[in-house]
Amino acid sequence: MSTQKTILRALAGETLPTPPIWMMRQAGRYLPEYKATRAQAGDFLSLCYNPELAAEVTLQPIRRYGFDAAILFADILLLPQALGADLWFVTGEGPRLSTITTADELKALKPVSAIHDTLSPIYETVKILSRELPSETTLIGFAGAPWTVATYMIAGQGTPDQGPAHALKDANKDVFEGLLDIITEGTIDYLSMQIEAGAEVVKLFDSWAGSLKGDDFLNYSIKPMARIVAALKAKHPNTPIIAFPRGAGKKYVGLHDAIGADCIALDDGVTAAWAADNVQIGGCVQGNLKSSHMVTGGDALVSETRRIVDALQNGPHIFNLGHGITPDADPENVQLMIDTVRNG
Repeated sequence: MSTQKTILRALAGETLPTPPIWMMRQAGRYLPEYKATRAQAGDFLSLCYNPELAAEVTLQPIRRYGFDAAILFADILLLPQALGADLWFVTGEGPRLSTITTADELKALKPVSAIHDTLSPIYETVKILSRELPSETTLIGFAGAPWTVATYMIAGQGTPDQGPAHALKDANKDVFEGLLDIITEGTIDYLSMQIEAGAEVVKLFDSWAGSLKGDDFLNYSIKPMARIVAALKAKHPNTPIIAFPRGAGKKYVGLHDAIGADCIALDDGVTAAWAADNVQIGGCVQGNLKSSHMVTGGDALVSETRRIVDALQNGPHIFNLGHGITPDADPENVQLMIDTVRNG
């Protein structure tokens, strides 16, 4: 029964004796089996759009580690591509996109109703996973939150400070907010289709939320996510939603209610003890081990893992990293983390 899945129990507000565990980017470049499948696909985007191979890399860490959840293998920039942006990846440097900085470029985007032509392989991957995952493993779908996706669409690539997006927000608010609206509506449709295909939980990644200051954090990170959550809850009231406004710091307080999310994911910029007192009181929290421990391992990994588990043991908690695992991580350290969470 899906109601017995540990992730779903934690998301429903249950405090469990051992927190369920999964890991952001758990299907990825730190695993040799991923590298082999990526080579078979030919390139990153071909892997994302090949349902059989995308399902395979999603399943690989489940076979190896027995995580309590699998997260769909895809990329947050597939939605901009579906909206009509050009997208390509430069080896060793990351994604590149055609930019949206003017009213004419904004108008040239495709209507939200057209995104599914491009994204249909992603929904097929979800269907395969819903059939092939072990019965105890929860399937998580995801999308980028509007602010973070917009930063890439405006700059054409990742930037250290999201400066181009901030500049457009200040110089041409109509174009900036128009783009945010299109991304928001597209994300609602995209996640809804993932749920209909079999995703049991969905997560919103606002990786660059922390660069928004003052009212901008509320207006451009929290409110768009809240709009997405409200729309999804209206269509799929039984599907839990995790929100990850990375870099929120003290502004994590009260975000369960502000966003309407069932769980708030925490980065490693706050301590688990602080989160227990200030965030977990609102509901389930997820996090927040530094991903660098997956590289260095050893006693520090064990002690920090125990400290987080102990700090959050009195409320609903899903153990995870504070950010995605990095390509230089040692797979043996992942196993050590899991053993520490599950065996103390």
